[in-house]
Amino acid sequence: MSLTGKDGLRKTAWQIHDYIRAELVLTRPDMDVKGIPFNSGLLMSFLIGLFQGKELIIGEPGLGKTTSAEYVCALLYRFPLGIIWRSEVAGHPEQTEEKIIGRPDLGKLNQGEEVVVWSYFTLLPVKIIDEINRLPETKQSMILDGVDRGKWEYLNDAIINQEFCLFATANYHDQGTNTIIAPLIDRFDLMVESKHPGPNLAYQIGIHGSNGLALRHEDLEDEFHQILSARLSYHVRMERVEEICGRFAETLEKGPGIRTLSSVERQAIRLQKEQIPFDLDSSAFFRLLLAELSFCYRFGQKRSHEVCEEGCHFTGYLCSTIQNCVSNRLPISVRSISQALAWFIGDEAVGLEHLMAVLPYALAHRIQWKERTLAQSDKEARDDPLAIYMAKKAVKEMHRRYMEQSSQVKDALSIACRIAEGEKAEPIRGDHPIYREIMKDMGEVVSEE
Repeated sequence: MSLTGKDGLRKTAWQIHDYIRAELVLTRPDMDVKGIPFNSGLLMSFLIGLFQGKELIIGEPGLGKTTSAEYVCALLYRFPLGIIWRSEVAGHPEQTEEKIIGRPDLGKLNQGEEVVVWSYFTLLPVKIIDEINRLPETKQSMILDGVDRGKWEYLNDAIINQEFCLFATANYHDQGTNTIIAPLIDRFDLMVESKHPGPNLAYQIGIHGSNGLALRHEDLEDEFHQILSARLSYHVRMERVEEICGRFAETLEKGPGIRTLSSVERQAIRLQKEQIPFDLDSSAFFRLLLAELSFCYRFGQKRSHEVCEEGCHFTGYLCSTIQNCVSNRLPISVRSISQALAWFIGDEAVGLEHLMAVLPYALAHRIQWKERTLAQSDKEARDDPLAIYMAKKAVKEMHRRYMEQSSQVKDALSIACRIAEGEKAEPIRGDHPIYREIMKDMGEVVSEE
């Protein structure tokens, strides 16, 4: 099959991933999906970049958070590193809207015209915010709409990105960091940690350094700069940028020998991904999980400002250990990245294993745990930061409950669907929030047993 076919596109994606893993970002595998070892940080960043997601990368300083995102963006979108560096936004208290999004053309402004000079960050499809938690909360609010939709406004003008992915990095808390506001952190599809590679790989990095110079091209970087700085419409600039991206791709294929993906091929991959269905088990399990993360018997649903009383009948479920209700962005994130993982591996449907691999990274930054729950897990032996560790524990716990009653859950969902279509049948009742939620959907009032 040609490289533009389904298998050819997947092969190219694998070549890019493996080149980054072998030559640019030396990491140890820390997860296994369908018998294939992966490094979670690299895998999830790769899927986020290819499938237009948003990711928060946390970790200690100097462990490759920003660098790994730069390499992923350079190879997936065909931009030399010099242009990506110029487009990055640095998180610091003095950061301004004019430096992040755009500024007035002062020459035109003196003539009475409002013309915006857009930043590279706004224009390019690859967006990196370095140390986002050093932005004050008021400055974080400036980028909410752009992070969410790729829609950037300044003065009376606006740009909506044709395609974009976004990476933000955050060091662990210190005197210079701020809390990332809830509306912003919820907009990230995933949160991963950039881990230390271990002494042996770190030693190799010390000897050989980085091969990132292969991703530089000063002549083409100058051409990119000329086009991005030109007073042309956004769409015309992006067309000309894509042409230069194609020439940079040719240098990558001739030099390091790595083939990359055009914008047309990236779009074809995303269309293929959208066609991948969820199998019955993954669909039922995900609904069970969403029920536990949103249900509250006493107050109808979880709300961050309402506290459940002790002794509730549903104390044994996740709803009793968390403070907030997960947003509707969670199922969107999980669906997209689970399909992406299934596509990358070559599976025809999303199964439980794909879902189990993605869920902890989609939940870790979204769940607000109760203090007593945090205290119980804080000192436990673990290989992950506390937030990801607790998300993994929660997913395993809910998976165990699902496996104990999977047939009943699937039957309950099936019968509820048939009842909704007019069939006369008795709904299945059970001792889990999912059954209560099914009854609510059918308009029935349930009482605590």
